Amino acid sequence: MNFSEVFKLSSLLCKFSPDGKYLASCVQYRLVVRDASTLQILQLYTCLDQVQHMEWSADSLFILCAMYKRGLVQVWSLEQPEWHCKIDEGSAGLVASCWSPDGRHILNTTEFHLRITVWSLCTKSVSYIKYPKACPQGITFTRDGRYMALAERRDCKDYVSIFVCSDWQLLRHFDTDTQDLAGLEWAPNSCVLAAWDACLEYKMLLYSLDGRLLSVYCAYEWSLGIKSVAWSPSSQFLAVGSYDGKVRLLNHVTWKMITEFGHPAAIHSPKTVVYKETEKTPLLALGHLPFPPSRAGTRPLTTAESRYNVPNAVWVWDIQKLRLFVVLEQLSPVRSFQWDPQQPRLAICTGGGKVYLWSPAGCVSVQVPGEGECIRAGMYYTHTPGEGECIHAGMCVHTHTPTHTPHTEARAQLQVALGSTQLCPWVTSPPPHHAGCLPRGPQPLCPDPLATSPQVISQCFLFAGIQAETPWPSSVRITSASVSWRPRRVSGQL
Repeated sequence: MNFSEVFKLSSLLCKFSPDGKYLASCVQYRLVVRDASTLQILQLYTCLDQVQHMEWSADSLFILCAMYKRGLVQVWSLEQPEWHCKIDEGSAGLVASCWSPDGRHILNTTEFHLRITVWSLCTKSVSYIKYPKACPQGITFTRDGRYMALAERRDCKDYVSIFVCSDWQLLRHFDTDTQDLAGLEWAPNSCVLAAWDACLEYKMLLYSLDGRLLSVYCAYEWSLGIKSVAWSPSSQFLAVGSYDGKVRLLNHVTWKMITEFGHPAAIHSPKTVVYKETEKTPLLALGHLPFPPSRAGTRPLTTAESRYNVPNAVWVWDIQKLRLFVVLEQLSPVRSFQWDPQQPRLAICTGGGKVYLWSPAGCVSVQVPGEGECIRAGMYYTHTPGEGECIHAGMCVHTHTPTHTPHTEARAQLQVALGSTQLCPWVTSPPPHHAGCLPRGPQPLCPDPLATSPQVISQCFLFAGIQAETPWPSSVRITSASVSWRPRRVSGQL
C-alpha cells in the first residue's frame, strides 16, 4: 500500500467525489479540490469564513460549504470555476445543510429546527417545510431520489411527511405511534420506510410508501431499546442493534425475527476464526530483572468482559449460514470501520497509526506514516561490570519518513525512568557497537540497512543510564519519546 505526502486539513473535512475522480478538503476557509489519481490541485476556492461542513453533489459537479456560525452556505462549481452561489439564512440561523438527490436543490435547517428551507439552484425559487424534528436521522431519501421522508413534531406528537423531490409537493402525511421518534430509513428498493422510537422504548415501525403501517416489532419491554438500524442491500433483511448487546435480523415477508446474533465473551465454535492483535514484548538482556511487561492499550477480550462492552472487537457474521464467521480483536477501541463497495473487504481504524484490512483470505495491518510519529520496536538493558561503569536502558525508535528527501533529517529524543529515578534524557555511555550516536541532545535517525521498502525507514538507538552502584529499580517506564523533522544542512558542493 502506497501513501501520499501529508496534506493539511481542518475539522476532518475531506471527501472523495461520488464518481471517485476528485478529492476535496478544507483548510480553515479554503476549499482545495485535487485529482484523485495524481493528487494535483485542480481548483482552490476561498470561502467567507471557516468551513464547518462540506458535501459533494450527487453528480460530482458542485460542492457545498456551510459556515454555521454565520448562517451562510456557499456553492462552488467544478465545470465553471468562476460561478458560485451564496445563500444567507439571515437571523433564522443555520444548523444543518445538505444536498437533494438531484444535486440542484439545497436543504437548510434553521436554528431550533423551526423550518427547512429548500433552495433551487436552477430556478432560484425557495420552498419552506415547517415543524422538522430535531433527531439524528430525521431526513432520508429513497435510493432513486424520487421521495423524501421527514420526521416532524407538532402538537406534542410525532409525524412523518413524504415529499416528491421533483417539485417538493406533499405526497403523504401520517402520525406515528411513537413516544419520541428517533430516526427514519428507507429500504434500498424504496418500498418500505423504517421508523423507530428513542432508546427508552423498544419499538420498530414499518410503513409502505402510501403511509400504511405494515408491521410493528418489539423485542422486549422495560429496558433500553434500539441503538442502530441497517437494511441489507437487497432489502430482504433489516438488522436492528439493541442496547442488550444483540443484533436481531427481520425478514421482509412477515417482518418477524429469523435469528439474533449475540456477542459472547468466549468463542467456542471451531468454525469461527479469531484474529487478535498483539504487542511485541520488550527483549530483556537480563532476564532475571523484575521489570513488568509493556502495557497494552486496553485489556484483551476475556470471559470477565461484559458481552456488550467489548469496544476492541469487530464481529462479522455469515448471513447465508446465519453464524458467526470471524472476530477481529484489536488492542485499542475501534473508532470506525467501512466495507469495500466492490468486494468483501473491511477496513478498520482504531485511532492509532495503523489501518487494518480484513477479507475472507486473511487480515493484515498497514502502518500509516506520519510526521512526528515514532514506534517503540523494543527495549533492552545492558550491564557492563566494572567500577564506575553504567547500566543502560536502551530503546530502538523506528519511524517512517513521510517526506524523506536528501535535504530532510529526523531527530529523536527519549526520557526513561527506572523506578522513581528520572534518568538523564540522553546518552550517558553508549555501548561500543552504537558509538556512532551523538553523546547528548536529540539523536539523528539513520537509514535502516534492513529496510526493503523504497520509502526509507529510519531508526535510532537511544540510551539513558545510572551508576552501577545504584540499587536495581522495581520498574522501568518510558516517560516521553518524540521525533522531529527539520531541513538538513548541506554544503555548497553537490
